[in-house]
Amino acid sequence: MTKHTYRGKLAYDGTKYAGWQVQPNQRTIQGLMETAVHNVTGKEVKVISSGRTDAGVHAHGQVISFKVDSEHSPDVLCRAINAHTPFDIYLRSLEITRDDFHPIRDAVSKRYRYLMQPGPVMDPLSLKYAWSHPKTVDLDAMCTAANYFIGEHDFASFEASKSDRKTTVRNIFSLDLMEHYAHDARFIKIDIRADGFLYNMVRNIVGSLSRVGTGKQKPEWILEVFAARDRKRAGQTAPAEGLYLMDVDYGETE
Repeated sequence: MTKHTYRGKLAYDGTKYAGWQVQPNQRTIQGLMETAVHNVTGKEVKVISSGRTDAGVHAHGQVISFKVDSEHSPDVLCRAINAHTPFDIYLRSLEITRDDFHPIRDAVSKRYRYLMQPGPVMDPLSLKYAWSHPKTVDLDAMCTAANYFIGEHDFASFEASKSDRKTTVRNIFSLDLMEHYAHDARFIKIDIRADGFLYNMVRNIVGSLSRVGTGKQKPEWILEVFAARDRKRAGQTAPAEGLYLMDVDYGETE
């Protein structure tokens, strides 16, 4: 049998897991996926993802790849893998791709979504899937502040402490805020697409937007935070349960 490189799109509820990356004595998405592929093919594989989501973070469109020789077609292999994973991890699609495909290096952009549920009315069924923010927020002020993030900037103030990246410069292509109501509760959906993200960058941006939304800071305060290049100057890190990896773009045409 010929060893192929497979590319898949993975969705998961991160509530019960210690994040993507394999860790000793922890249930992780990567660990369970590698076990599932091994159970189906009998081969030890390393499953690579487009990004290492943290504990509690969810995904609709995580992109993965692995190399294995299998007698199954991609569709059959996909169904077989799903039969060996928990119900909160679901491989949406699987295909054979080029041998040099890499889900991190080849990515052109990623889109994350953050879901806030600002008070005072709360939907208890959304507690694991949105930030149950205790105070109401001004959406217009947050939208004004969001405009300052668009474009290429040094996001050092929005990177988690003790991170180690060659550069903290990133380019945000879009940052959109929308609201809707469900079960009498208000939700704010924050969609952000960029060429790359620093560790906790999205959650730190959301935490900073919340400071503007509650009136603790004016929208133009974001410019001061950028200039400081100091994580302590930005807002809090928003909770993990509100964050979703939505999709990864590889610049491909249909």
